[in-house]
Amino acid sequence: VQLQASGGGLVQAGGSLTLSCAASGVTTENFAFAWFRQAPGKEREGVSCVGRSSDYTYYADSAKGRFTISRDNAMNTVYLQMNSLKPDDTAIYYCAAVDSLGCTVLPLYSYWGQGTQVTVSS
Repeated sequence: VQLQASGGGLVQAGGSLTLSCAASGVTTENFAFAWFRQAPGKEREGVSCVGRSSDYTYYADSAKGRFTISRDNAMNTVYLQMNSLKPDDTAIYYCAAVDSLGCTVLPLYSYWGQGTQVTVSS
């Protein structure tokens, strides 16, 4: 199983980015996915997750109202739409997957991508 995260970059505060996590070697419809992030000097933080069904999503308080997670099983891809970005959102963002019905923002995932850098300037 390989997860390839992309879509990071440099954006001004208030701007938007969409991260993508392309999965290979796995039938994504059987997996739950999550996005985590890690800022310099800080612990890895769970941002959002989606279960096997798109009806089940969860957002950390830091992401509520600004981020939207979605999945496209036909494309084997999970997305994280990030709006109203703040400098505090600056971090490396990782996607993760686990063969599970539900999801969690705890780091209890079997597979991890390599990360994509998001930098938000003030």
